[in-house]
Amino acid sequence: MLETVAPSLTLEEFLQLPETKPASEFINGKIIQKVMPQGEHSILQGQLCETINSVTKPSKIAYAFPELRCVFGGNALVPDVTVFRWERIPRTPSGRIANRFEIPPDWSIEILSPDQSLTKVLGNLLHCCQHGTELGWLIDPNEEIILVVFPEQKIQLLKGDESLPVLSEIDLKLSVDQIFSWLNIE
Repeated sequence: MLETVAPSLTLEEFLQLPETKPASEFINGKIIQKVMPQGEHSILQGQLCETINSVTKPSKIAYAFPELRCVFGGNALVPDVTVFRWERIPRTPSGRIANRFEIPPDWSIEILSPDQSLTKVLGNLLHCCQHGTELGWLIDPNEEIILVVFPEQKIQLLKGDESLPVLSEIDLKLSVDQIFSWLNIE
């Protein structure tokens, strides 16, 4: 993870910079480049988006986005998966999806990569919940646990066959074991 301090750089100036690969985030006045996703991360991210969208998209309940920059609360974050309720998805006056999302997601999901700081990723989820996000998941493939972050910074650790909470309108039943079973390619 590459971190640079930019004391004179504002959020708006950061947003004018060219995009990086992997994406860079602007957190508390610092530019932090995300870690390049690896195999487990990619499988989990793709499967989460596909699974959530298969339940939410047909009824226009919500939509799961991979690697979507969200700008709110003075930071510019790029969670691994963001879920927005359908009616909250930013749109242009013509009805097309907006390129810039300047609101917190309803549900933010982060997948911990081997070289990533647990504290930094958890800090991002806490920032989201402080600004209106209803639910956060921090998926740790190494430990096979999922930390769930709720409003008021309540955190719960789930493992094994424990059921995962989702947004209230979404009819999706997943356990921690089911999430990690996606890593077994047969």
